[in-house]
Amino acid sequence: MYLLAWILVGAVVGWGSGRVFQGNGYGPFMDTLMGVGGAVAGGFLMRSAGFGGYGGAIVTTTVAMIGAVLLTVLTAYVNGRRIYARQL
Repeated sequence: MYLLAWILVGAVVGWGSGRVFQGNGYGPFMDTLMGVGGAVAGGFLMRSAGFGGYGGAIVTTTVAMIGAVLLTVLTAYVNGRRIYARQL
């Protein structure tokens, strides 16, 4: 059950953090996959650290979100993509 939540959270957060960067970059599919990878890695890392049960679901999902953003953003910076401000 946790794995499904991490995958869904990672997909949404990875796609959203990929939209912040200018240029074509990796595209929405690859940003989503990187978000899922970061979320699953962060979730498993927290589960192996001993956070489990009902309260652990909130902690591991939060860390999964952070992992998704970090993986997507760090990969973008390494490859030269920049954050840009959108005008409304």
